[in-house]
Amino acid sequence: MRVRFHTDPDGEPHISAHHVETDEVLEALDRIMERTPGRDESFIAIGRTRSGRVLKVIYAIADDGDGIFVITAFDLPPKQQRALQRRLRRRRRS
Repeated sequence: MRVRFHTDPDGEPHISAHHVETDEVLEALDRIMERTPGRDESFIAIGRTRSGRVLKVIYAIADDGDGIFVITAFDLPPKQQRALQRRLRRRRRS
């Protein structure tokens, strides 16, 4: 799958502003724990990197249909991590 990243005016991927590396985004997308629809035809994926970091990745299907376009990614805040763990536990019980 082809993955492209939104860039800031300085030419760096926007995720750099959140101290996230492109490799970490790819890892999180390979290890998705939850995916939900976002706004304006985007998606929100929550995934874990190999180092244990939990990232929230916001992406959309690329306009040309060839892969995805990552808009941003950042660490999932602790409160949202706890809520995610509760949702995952509930799903396992069902």
